Amino acid sequence: MWCIKNSPFSYPRVLSLFQKRIDGDDALLQLANLRFKEAGLGTEFYAEMPLELKGLLKFKPFPETPAVVHLHRGVNLFEESCRKLIIDFAKGYNDQIFGLIIHDQVEVATRFNDYVTILHEMETRLTEIIGSPYLFIEYAVGLEPELFISLFKEIHDLEHVSGCVDIGHIGLWQARTIYSHNHPGSDICAFKPNDPDLPGVVEDVQSAVRSALDTVLHVIQELCNLGKPLYFHLHDAHPLSTFSPFGVSDHLSFLVEIPIPFEYTGKKSLHPMFGPSGLLRIITESLQMLSPDRISFSLEIHPTDGRLPLGNASYLFNHWADKENAERMNYWLSVLLRNHQLVLEACKKNLPPYKINKNKPWR
Repeated sequence: MWCIKNSPFSYPRVLSLFQKRIDGDDALLQLANLRFKEAGLGTEFYAEMPLELKGLLKFKPFPETPAVVHLHRGVNLFEESCRKLIIDFAKGYNDQIFGLIIHDQVEVATRFNDYVTILHEMETRLTEIIGSPYLFIEYAVGLEPELFISLFKEIHDLEHVSGCVDIGHIGLWQARTIYSHNHPGSDICAFKPNDPDLPGVVEDVQSAVRSALDTVLHVIQELCNLGKPLYFHLHDAHPLSTFSPFGVSDHLSFLVEIPIPFEYTGKKSLHPMFGPSGLLRIITESLQMLSPDRISFSLEIHPTDGRLPLGNASYLFNHWADKENAERMNYWLSVLLRNHQLVLEACKKNLPPYKINKNKPWR
């Protein structure tokens, strides 16, 4: 995030999801550009093809600062076309990106050695590219966390291939596992807040949710011990959440509570999986075990209902008759920036008190 004289990576990189995800024209991306510039926040783009990335890079808030690109979820390393796609991104944008993110695959559990062989092949091809970005493999498909750890222990010597720790995905795996152990045949993520059976099992639900943090910390400890660069997708989660417009239980702000129609511990809401205190522990553990130049934190929080007046960005939407979606985008960006402040505060508690240059991002 911060540019420190003679020490450009005294703090970890801090980025956030940079997308529309709300209907409207490119004025929405111009709004994101403005808000990211104001905060000094780095960018993570989603792009399926190199040409799509080319269009998005026009809106990058800090042209001189490398971004990260999340490729489509269907990338399959067992297919040469997908491997070639990764190399095309790496070759075409090696001067503008420092990382490419792909999801892990269920085949890791059944074709572990074959998957490792392919990662070695990818390492060879990436090494041939001057200034090649990293290839970060995200915990996403619900593998046993120990298997995910084993994968990176096996490739500990690869310079360009490393892990993306998605704390929400790992946390939901843990909550599901614990709950199903205590309630065989029942999926904790099948509950909704108005489920008539919820009051009778809510304590078990919350106990399973609370168990997630220790599992996430364990994964962080094991991967940090390898000394490899790590990328983190930071977002909160809760099996009962209905906030996401995409129907998932995670990708939440760390500042939310989960509303329920009955009282539990004196209030009609449930704590999320992590909250600000859990986020602090995650960042603290990471920074105590791995040097800041090896860490990147990215806020992967989805939009939720809410509107916020455009203020100093009103001029971007003079051609819009109805400003509702612009105000929804502005609200989402305000949520990202509030969570960004939580990350910065956690970093400051764990790193030397260098002077912050707020208007410039990490480099």
